[in-house]
Amino acid sequence: MSGDNVRLSKLIASRGVASRREAEALISAGRVSCDGEVVKGVILVNPDMADVRIDGKPLPSPAERVVYLFHKPKGYLTTRADPEGRKTIFDLLGDLRVRVEPVGRLDMDTEGAILLTNDGGLAHRLTHPSHRVPKRYIAKVYRTPDERDLRLIEKGQVYLEDGPAAPAKVRVLETTDSGNAWMEVTVTEGRNRLIRRLFAQLGHPVSKLRRETFATISIRKLERGAIRRLSANEVARIEDISRGKQPAKAGKKRGKGFAKAKPKRKRLGKRGRQRG
Repeated sequence: MSGDNVRLSKLIASRGVASRREAEALISAGRVSCDGEVVKGVILVNPDMADVRIDGKPLPSPAERVVYLFHKPKGYLTTRADPEGRKTIFDLLGDLRVRVEPVGRLDMDTEGAILLTNDGGLAHRLTHPSHRVPKRYIAKVYRTPDERDLRLIEKGQVYLEDGPAAPAKVRVLETTDSGNAWMEVTVTEGRNRLIRRLFAQLGHPVSKLRRETFATISIRKLERGAIRRLSANEVARIEDISRGKQPAKAGKKRGKGFAKAKPKRKRLGKRGRQRG
């Protein structure tokens, strides 16, 4: 983090001690002090200067940024803990070296790609609707959508209870003997249960759903319940995408030592020369 002032709860969360919500609860309980004074309410602090302690213990040093890809199985919640005691993805993740939080959500009945990171800024950018981060899904739906349905999805003309769905890419991958279909759909929104609601609105309820990619990072060759750390190139790619760069150009840089080609000047013939 830079030396700019930040909210105390955000600083605590960035050090992997707790989530933002848990940090706010610690502050409300009077367990956090800053420069020797118990904190009351919301304050801004300088991460490089403030002496912040929880129960008298100083905050740990800033952790190295990490980003993981996890293949979430069906039947698990995308949260750290559930009041009803249902299974969460953290029951499968075990003890990771750095505390991470999921980037967005997948509902309990959906499997597939979930990114996890300790970089709150990156997570926020990847989930902000203005950045139109692509997410590709495979869905099995009841009955094969016709061309009219596909056009409605592609043009953003499917109206849901919380507003019209944004235009999405969609195609039929395969039809089954019973007349159902496997669909591929790529959306740039992160609304709750969007894919299921989208097809249900058109009369094609989803029976199976898997997110294949998030910000172009694919779960291909990653078993259900498995996790891997993203490479430096992959992190650079999603960093670019999170800042609005087109996925096809994300993570690509011009090689050093190569000058940009200059446009060639047209040579004028004798007739094209100006007369003195």
